[in-house]
Amino acid sequence: MAEVRPFHYAFAVADLEVARDFYVNTLGAQEARSDELWVDFNFFGHQLSAHLIVDYPQSTYPRSLVDGDHIPIPHFGVVLTKPVWEQLAERLQALEVEFALEPKLRFKNTTGEQWSMFLYDPFLNGIEFKCFKNTEMLFASP
Repeated sequence: MAEVRPFHYAFAVADLEVARDFYVNTLGAQEARSDELWVDFNFFGHQLSAHLIVDYPQSTYPRSLVDGDHIPIPHFGVVLTKPVWEQLAERLQALEVEFALEPKLRFKNTTGEQWSMFLYDPFLNGIEFKCFKNTEMLFASP
């Protein structure tokens, strides 16, 4: 697999301090640059930018049926190694984080077999964490 370059994703939040607490203390991201209207996070080597939108409408997004599960749409996420994914799942469960989809094996016995979990941040941004049985299959067709 070719070298993966860091990905950047910017999203709206209604409170930067709540965002800081969630992304740093719950998900383990590191805070990077910031000012009074935004904060950047190092999210497993990728750049997330939380932007303060004071009148941000918080509502749930639709869900799409995928492999028998209702998945938050839209969502963003990261593909982790199995040990890192397991550590994060244990951490989130210990913190009693509410999952949109509990950690589980999906697409069992297929090219896309993966362990996956979904949650929402405090501003209802959908987030997925997954790891593949074989990372080389990330873009493989069935």
